[in-house]
Amino acid sequence: MAYDAAAPATPLDDVHGLAVRYLRQWAVAPPEGGHRCDPGIPVLAHLVADDRAAPAAVAVWSRTAGRGPSRPALYDGGLAGTLVGLHLGSRVHSGLRPVADRLRAHLSGRLPPYRTHAVTFPDYDLICGPAGTLLALCAGETAGRPDFARLRPLAAHLALLCDADDLPRLRTGHYADHPYLSWVHGRVNTGMGHGVAGVVTALTAALRRTGADPDPDATGDLAAALDRARRWLVRQSYVDDRGIRTWPGAGLDRPPAPRAHPRQAWCYGTPGVAWALWDAADALGDSAGARWAAAAFTSLAEHYDETFHLYGDTPADRLGLCHGAAGVLAVADAFDRHARLPAAAVLKKRLVAHLTARLARPAPADWPADLLTGLPGVLAALLTAARGAPRAWLPCLGLR
Repeated sequence: MAYDAAAPATPLDDVHGLAVRYLRQWAVAPPEGGHRCDPGIPVLAHLVADDRAAPAAVAVWSRTAGRGPSRPALYDGGLAGTLVGLHLGSRVHSGLRPVADRLRAHLSGRLPPYRTHAVTFPDYDLICGPAGTLLALCAGETAGRPDFARLRPLAAHLALLCDADDLPRLRTGHYADHPYLSWVHGRVNTGMGHGVAGVVTALTAALRRTGADPDPDATGDLAAALDRARRWLVRQSYVDDRGIRTWPGAGLDRPPAPRAHPRQAWCYGTPGVAWALWDAADALGDSAGARWAAAAFTSLAEHYDETFHLYGDTPADRLGLCHGAAGVLAVADAFDRHARLPAAAVLKKRLVAHLTARLARPAPADWPADLLTGLPGVLAALLTAARGAPRAWLPCLGLR
């Protein structure tokens, strides 16, 4: 992929063709390094399943799937990400289905020794913790016939962490001397990737699938925990000096400075948090809460500035799912599809144009093949938003 922040490449209309060429190149010469068990390649492959490049790329990916860290995580090479890859990859390579079933059973077995106070990210979050694992299990459930026994343990753990209004169990510990994360030590992270928004999306997904759970106490605890977590997020919001209702990286422990921060992305800020709140309110039947969340996203959509809100030195920072335009596009698409939000439709059109103007023929060495930071995630977001591709991969982002 060619990328030049100052001089955009020629606009590209054939996103499907670019995805096919990328998969074809990747299957012939997969790049060294990175997490080969990340779900990026099979996510992209199942979106272009009509081309022979799709099963070929999944076959190459599957040879090293599961050889990353053995932790149950959705990203960073974890087994939950491998499960998503196997589940979606089996749609173009049916031989992977039994492997996916075995891994699903393993991940829904006995829980790791997660902390329930002074937590670290792997104890709760979407990237490397149980929120992501729960989303991966939800993504693999048969529509209309969820396996309650598989979902209950992880959902119960996340519900326990949200058992009080101020979410004290989600205050982090063990980061006091961390070179990058000391800012969050003793605080509650708000974001989608490492914070309460990600927990909210996992609880929402579980509640949607376990609404008919024969154990009424389990469902009631889940709904109450979800309600506490989303109301905590609402209380952390403020309006910045660009007129955007937004969120700090961690819960407010002092009056917020209204100065606008450029990080408005899937991982932190209004896009991810507003979606988490809208989807939770929708699942709980709270129309007023859904309108509030939609208004928050509208404030972003109406004041979104690509020259300010997209920054960084790499394509991953400016274009990727986690930090960049593709993640905001995926959220705008979800708001457009499910909330019928006019401002989301307008922003979606802008971001499709922004991304396609910056894509050219891919060179696999330029980016990793990871979903959150690599070209597969950008192409998946474009295929879904602009081409109406299948949406089964979106639980990887807490979306639908």
